[in-house]
Amino acid sequence: MQQAHRAGNLKQSNKVHKSRHRSKRSISAAVKGKISVDAIFRRNRHALSKQDRRNQAMQIRKRDREEVLAKKRAIGGTRTPPFLVCVVPLNAQLDVQSALVILKTCSETAVVSQSDNGILHIGLPNFKQRFSFICPEIENEFSLLDALKVADTVLFVSSTLDEPVDEWGEKALALTMAQGIPTPIVVAMDIEGVHPKKRTSEKQNVQKLISKWLPEEKVLQLDKSSDGLNVLRKIGNQKRKIIHHREKRPYMLTEEVEYVPDSDGDLGTLKLTGYLRGMPLNVNGLIHITGLGDFQMLKIEGLDDPHPLNLGKENTKFETMEAEMTRTVLQVADPAKQESLISENIPDPMDAEQTWPTEEEIEQANMDTVKKIKKVPKGWSDYQAAWIVESDPEDDGSVENSDDDGDEDNEEFMSCEEENSDKDNKEDNDFQSVTESEFGPTDEKYDTTIDALEEHEMLQKLAAAKEERQFPDEVDTPQDVPARERFMRYRGLESFRTSTWDCKENLPEDYARIFQFQNYERTRKRVFKELEDSLINMYGSYITIHVKGVRKDLWNAFHTSNANAPLAVFGLLPHEHKMSVMNVVLKRTGASDEPIKSKERLIFQVGYRRFIVNPVFSQHTNGSKHKYERFFQPASTCVATFFAPIQFSPSSVLCFKEKRNTKLQLIASGVLLSCNPDRLIIKRIILSGHPFKVHRRSAVIRFMFFNREDVLYYKPCKLRTKYGRTGHIKEPLGTHGHMKCVFDDQLKSQDTVLLNLYKRIFPKWTYEDCIAVDRDWKKDNMES
Repeated sequence: MQQAHRAGNLKQSNKVHKSRHRSKRSISAAVKGKISVDAIFRRNRHALSKQDRRNQAMQIRKRDREEVLAKKRAIGGTRTPPFLVCVVPLNAQLDVQSALVILKTCSETAVVSQSDNGILHIGLPNFKQRFSFICPEIENEFSLLDALKVADTVLFVSSTLDEPVDEWGEKALALTMAQGIPTPIVVAMDIEGVHPKKRTSEKQNVQKLISKWLPEEKVLQLDKSSDGLNVLRKIGNQKRKIIHHREKRPYMLTEEVEYVPDSDGDLGTLKLTGYLRGMPLNVNGLIHITGLGDFQMLKIEGLDDPHPLNLGKENTKFETMEAEMTRTVLQVADPAKQESLISENIPDPMDAEQTWPTEEEIEQANMDTVKKIKKVPKGWSDYQAAWIVESDPEDDGSVENSDDDGDEDNEEFMSCEEENSDKDNKEDNDFQSVTESEFGPTDEKYDTTIDALEEHEMLQKLAAAKEERQFPDEVDTPQDVPARERFMRYRGLESFRTSTWDCKENLPEDYARIFQFQNYERTRKRVFKELEDSLINMYGSYITIHVKGVRKDLWNAFHTSNANAPLAVFGLLPHEHKMSVMNVVLKRTGASDEPIKSKERLIFQVGYRRFIVNPVFSQHTNGSKHKYERFFQPASTCVATFFAPIQFSPSSVLCFKEKRNTKLQLIASGVLLSCNPDRLIIKRIILSGHPFKVHRRSAVIRFMFFNREDVLYYKPCKLRTKYGRTGHIKEPLGTHGHMKCVFDDQLKSQDTVLLNLYKRIFPKWTYEDCIAVDRDWKKDNMES
């Protein structure tokens, strides 16, 4: 029988004729029972009519409008806390009290009162709104930041008579923008004192200066009572800017503070009174008091509002209302459910697989401890070394110690460093003596502002940063120490991006003291959801928080140094008191071109916390491994890693540099990235060699190693060149470190051969909380 023809894949298939009508049977036969996904959802979805769609759109608009009105009425009304306004002068010589006088006297029906700590309260029955004004200290950066943390609106005040924005004004604007600016309002005073023909031009000059920072804000005039009403009307009606890291937590600005010592006298109870804002506050949680630290609460009491709108002017004083307040206990702490103040994990040294050493191992260890180390000149034999007098191990530096020191000094290991150390010290002393004799006693006033040692250190840092930019990660191979011993902790990688690296490998002891989330993002979302679903919401209530366990000496030191500074209180979320590894993204500001070295002492403000750490810098990339940065270069972005208490994002980050004989300097700002101890920060070093002989694809390389054993040890590692060639070591040549290498193409004589080695870097435990010494921290550091 003849076999039937089978059509192949290349058989021509013509289009099916499209008829105007297909029967249901033909359609079902064609689809063979398959149902489209769109058809399934179309069946379940109810088709609305045109009128129903109109009603649905109208209901959605109505719901959105009610949400906006509810947010607008959430503050400033009769049953909500007043608008908290932070008054910031843009000129250090400007008196903001004159602006507050205009605001107080702008309306005849205004209800004015003042708290003991200087907070001015203004209530306008016509507007049905209340306002609270706080004035932080001028030339005090921390006081300004603490006031802006809790303020709803920031009122920038400038003047046309003096310089509208001076150096302090630019610094205040920079700090405000970096931390997260509340709803801004800009006013200009003393316009009435200018000639009528020049008033418009003067106001335009102020507008031009402010537009560099706040391009969308229009400058208002504040000279008359009508101007004061316009300013208050705009504060109460303008759209609020939401600061997410603050709105996710309960916070309060204290208006009354009272310290009650306990019977023993060492500890006491601190009573903080004010309007509660933000999310609900749980008495079993912890609170953070700016400048004091974290504490537990005893109870929360509710009080009558001391600044209502229906008061007459004769009864508006805060002192008269204090006696009439009725206190109601809202929450009492339960010791069984209260959050613990333990911030570190206590590691168990026996919580691992232990083996008992044998007698031979103990004897060998004892022999190693008493073994003497000899300093032998290069080239001496064992017989000649026997005549050298033994030296103590304490006086001699081993290779491991030199490796640790090299890590902190950019891995620059040179045999001449120790020999030239005395010479460098002599040069430093000569430099200091020349400067002292050159300036003479007539320039003592100028010398007090200039530190020669600091300038010399800055010059060395700038030179090292410049060398790092020109030759990143390149180090010199030591000639007196084998490279396999000097770079013992480093390893080679086939690919920095794709090669695996265990994040739990060789962790330091400090990692046993911290806490870690199984999934940081999932925990953060769960904590925020539980806080929003809390049943007890005391938003806007005038409450008193009883804080227990406050040391008397700590409170006295804080009260002495921060008597007039605003005292802000923040409620901590679960786990935010425990220590972990924090990663923050930083971007350099244009205020300074100074390179910041890794592991340098810096002051950080992350959200509501302020502390001192020595961070480790790394690149901000999306890979699993992140390259270590020796310097935080100007006009760059990087990630800083350090040990600090856990904090949930989003949170703004400010980084300050402490200066000798000067004030704080804001060098970088950013946001909190995560609290992840598994972030791999990999330090790279590059060993370089030069072609000696080139023959097609093979070449003889020298100056990368100086002995045959090192060449054999690093033979499996991959080589690359600055011109893009890749290769590997084939064999060593001779005993002086020459090696034969093979590349994927012929090398050029001016090319440089590179060998990349990597090791993981961990941050150091240098966390210091800034408590009770916000003003005098520089003085204490200088004395220490």
